Order: sequence, then structure tokens, then C-alpha cells
Amino acid sequence: MPAVLAVVQWPLWAGFLGFIAAMLALDLGVFHRKAHAISLREAAAWSAVWIGLAALFAAGVFWFGEYRMGMEFTTGYLIEKALSVDNIFVMVILFGAFGVPAHQQHRVLFWGILGALVMRAIFIFAGTALIARFHWTVYVFGAFLVITGIRMLLARAEQAHPEDTPLIRLARRVLPVATGQERSEHFFVRVDGRRMVTPLFLALVAVELTDLVFAVDSIPAILAISREPFIVFTSNIFAILGLRSLYFLLAGVVQKFRYLKLGLAGVLVFVGLKMMLVDVVEIPVALSLGVVALLIAAAIGLSLLVAERSPGEERTVPS
Repeated sequence: MPAVLAVVQWPLWAGFLGFIAAMLALDLGVFHRKAHAISLREAAAWSAVWIGLAALFAAGVFWFGEYRMGMEFTTGYLIEKALSVDNIFVMVILFGAFGVPAHQQHRVLFWGILGALVMRAIFIFAGTALIARFHWTVYVFGAFLVITGIRMLLARAEQAHPEDTPLIRLARRVLPVATGQERSEHFFVRVDGRRMVTPLFLALVAVELTDLVFAVDSIPAILAISREPFIVFTSNIFAILGLRSLYFLLAGVVQKFRYLKLGLAGVLVFVGLKMMLVDVVEIPVALSLGVVALLIAAAIGLSLLVAERSPGEERTVPS
């Protein structure tokens, strides 16, 4: 007997997208209508809300779908959530480089994540369509993840100035940027009748480009777990929607997770090999979830243990 989720498709898509639209409207239009610095208490509360909603959704997938689909959603969500923590490293640097004040950071992240939802939807549907039409692309995605994981494992340091990428430099040359006294807390301003962008807008562009780079890694990683577009999309989106509150919760201590990259590198290599060996050996989803959870937990645990032994280490805080 087919599972409910496998039979009812369009109502599920419509319901999920409607739910996301309502939550985003509630977020920006009610709770964050006025720009303000997000406190740790508020960030923790919103993080609990998004994690709780993801847990309820996972329970619904287990109940109305299949056990396999529920495990796929949970594993995909865990992978994306872990990769989003790595994303926070870059966002801390970006906001500091562009001088984004604390009370405007939530607004930049809101619109940045809204754009990320569209980009990732395109990536997911394109990826699942490619694999369904051309099966050999699964080996390409798998090899890409393995290579990315190895490069992450061998990387010595973070990019010092991610805001100084070629596309950002191009944006500065092409777009009229208001600086100095014309600087505004809006994305666009008029100066002497001329419409100009502000550094806040450049920060938004940088956030979008950063997410694009991370999506190139995270989407194939989740496609290694599930080929069902609805599961891939929802697990990805739930993790992304919780990224803003996670940023404000962890931005001040994210540097403590010094070994997280090693754990993420191990996850990417594992799921990459899983993809490459898909026609040779079938790795159960439960085993995949266990390996992913173990690698991430070990990396975070080791990071916290080392940080506890080095209490004098400097911390990076959001500006």
C-alpha cells in the first residue's frame, strides 16, 4: 500500500509553501517589524521554534510517509544544519567587513535567506532531474563531494576576506554605491536625485553569493541521502530557515568549533562515497544517519573539550 506522502503531492507542496510564506510574514511583519539587535534569549527561543517545527514535520513524515522517508528527512536536515554552522563562520567575517550594525543583521539575513530559498529550489529540482534522466551524473556528484571533503580536510585556513570576491568587486564597479554621510540603513537611497545602493545591499549580495557556494556542497550531499524532491527540499528549507536564529545564538562562540570542518569533511566524503557506490552496495539510511551524527557529534565534542582547556582564546563577536 503506497504511503500517503507518495500519493498526495501537489497539496503537500502547496501546503508547505503556504506555511513557509506565513512563517516568514509573521517573522518579519510581526516579531521583527522594527530593526533591533537580537538578544541571545530571543535567538535561543527562535532556534527552539524552528527545531521544534522541523521535529514535528519529521514526525509527520514518519507517520504519513514511510520509515525510510522519515529517516531520509532527518539525515538530510542534520547534514544541512551542520553545514549551516560552517556558514556562520563566513557570515561573522562578512558582517564585520561591511560594518553591518547588529540591529540590521537580522534584516540582511532575512532577505538573504529568502533569495536562498529560490536558489536552492532551482538546484534541487535541477539535481533530481539530472539524476533521474542521466544516472551517470550520480557518480559526478559523488566524486565532487569526495573531492570537496578532501579539500576541506586539507585546508589550512579560512578565506581572509570573503567580501573581496571578484563578483563583489564587480558590483562595486558597476553599481553606484553610497558611502560616507550618504550611508543608509536601507538597501537603496537617492543621492542628488540618483538612485544608489548602500553597503548594506553589498552585504546582502555577499550573503547570497556565500549561500550559493555552500549550496553547491549541501544539495548534492542531501541528494546522496534521498532522491525524493519533497524530502530534499523540505529538509533543506527547514535547516535554512533556522539559520538566522542559529547565527545570533552561535556568532559569539562559533570560533570554538575549530574541529567542525574536520567532521563536515568526513560527512562529505562519506556521502560522496555512498553516491559513487550506489550501484555496488546499498547503505541503509539508518546507518547513514548514525555515521553522520557520530562524525558531527565527535567534531563538536572535541572542539568544546579543547576550547574548555584554552579559556583565554579570543572570541569573534558580531559587530
